[in-house]
Amino acid sequence: MIRWFKILIGTLCMAMAVNFVYEPMHMVTGGVSGTAIIIKGLSMNWSDFEIPVWMTNILLNIPIFLWGYFVRGKRYLRVTFVANLFFTLFLFCIPVIPIRQKDYFLAALYGGILNGTGLGLVFSTGYSTGGTDLLSSILHKYMPQVPIARILFCLDAAVIAAGIFTFGSHSAAYAVFAVFLSSKVMDLILTGVRAGKQIWIISEEYQKIGSQILEELHRGVTSLDGRGVYSNRKKNVLVCLASAREIARILQIVEKNDDNAFVFIQDVKEIMGEGFVKIGE
Repeated sequence: MIRWFKILIGTLCMAMAVNFVYEPMHMVTGGVSGTAIIIKGLSMNWSDFEIPVWMTNILLNIPIFLWGYFVRGKRYLRVTFVANLFFTLFLFCIPVIPIRQKDYFLAALYGGILNGTGLGLVFSTGYSTGGTDLLSSILHKYMPQVPIARILFCLDAAVIAAGIFTFGSHSAAYAVFAVFLSSKVMDLILTGVRAGKQIWIISEEYQKIGSQILEELHRGVTSLDGRGVYSNRKKNVLVCLASAREIARILQIVEKNDDNAFVFIQDVKEIMGEGFVKIGE
């Protein structure tokens, strides 16, 4: 149930980004929706018939889904297909309303946040809305030596380049900013709540330090056996995973017990398990 709620809200945010920002401001940010914006712009210039974005989204995704059915299997495609239907339905129902002030920076800001939020929510379920995301995973099956991320980048870059020729470089520059912001927001949603710090401590007082961290912060501490190459002496290394706000207190504990200790801290993308985020959430 939570999975479908995330997909529903996520596709709503993505559709709002397209209809409120990207389409009226002619910001082509890649993907099938970006291609649809280009086709709509060309249809308005070359004929009296305007091809709506939602219609192009359906027409372009049909062959991708048919191809994906034979490559990825129906189980993955079932949820992805429903997510794409939600996205298309929202594109159809939500009116195209540009922001009042034609401020490209604000538009890119709003669009990036909305789209990044939507993508983050949908991707957190393990699925996507189809489009170039699905197409890149299909092509990867035929080109396993090329990473999916690189294939996706090339596909989206080609769409953005086409947008430059269609609408000019001004809107394209802000579209690139929107893509960058969208990726950051998406990463924050996918890994931000699970991110943390890994702290390594080399000290003669490892027992005191480890015990205090365990007692005061209730964080697990692992002791590893090490050996200095120069001194050839045995050393005990403590490893602890903690949230960013707990690092200052851990450093105080280390300094209190051994001001000659050697400490280094690393960023950790995701921490799951007891004391942190439950695995699978």
